[in-house]
Amino acid sequence: MLQLLLQGQIAVFILLLIAIVIALTFHEFGHAVTAKLYGDDTAERMGRLNLNPMSHIDPMGLLMVAIIGFGYAKPVITNPRNFTSRWASMVVAAAGPGMNLLLAIFTYNLYVFGLEQGWSLFIGDGPKFFFTYLSIINLVLMIFNLIPLGPLDGHYILPYLLPRHLAVKYQELNSRYGAGALLILVALSVMGVPIFSFVINLGSTILPYITFV
Repeated sequence: MLQLLLQGQIAVFILLLIAIVIALTFHEFGHAVTAKLYGDDTAERMGRLNLNPMSHIDPMGLLMVAIIGFGYAKPVITNPRNFTSRWASMVVAAAGPGMNLLLAIFTYNLYVFGLEQGWSLFIGDGPKFFFTYLSIINLVLMIFNLIPLGPLDGHYILPYLLPRHLAVKYQELNSRYGAGALLILVALSVMGVPIFSFVINLGSTILPYITFV
C-alpha cells in the first residue's frame, strides 16, 4: 500500500486504510461478542465488546498494513474454561470471519440498492471504489483467517472437522511449525511471490455471489 502514497494516490490510500480498519474492527468484535454469548466475559472486561476501532486496532499492526500490505489487529483474549459449550472455541473462532462475510454482504448490497435508488451518497467513482473494496477486503480477510495455519482462526476450527487422532497430530504440528510457516509465506508474498494471490482473487470472485439486490 505504501506504493500508493509514492504514486501520489493519497485518496485511494486513505480509503483503503479506512476500509481495512473497519474490516479488522468488525472481525475482532465478532470474536468478542460471540465469546460473551458463550459465557466468557474476558473480552468484555478488557473493553473489547464494542465497535470502537481504538479498542481493536494495534498501531504496529496497522503500520505494517500501510507499509507492506499485511498486518494484524489486537487479538481477542478468551478463557475457554468459561465457555458453556464444547463447540464454543470453534464458533468463537469462526465468528470473526463470519462477521466479515456479513459486513461484505451488507455493504455491497446497500451500495447496489442505493445506486439503483439514485442516492447521492452512492453515486460516483469514489463511493463505488470505497464500497466495492470494503466488501472485497472483508471477503479477503474472511478467507485468509480461515487458513488453518499458525494463529489464524482456521487453526481453532480445523480440529473440530478432523478425527480425534488427526486433530491431535495437527495441533501438535501447528503449535511447533505453524507460526513460522505463516511468517515465511507472508514474507515471500511481500517479496513478490504470489503466495496469497488465490485469496485475493477468490475474494473478488465471490462478490457477485453475495449480491442479492
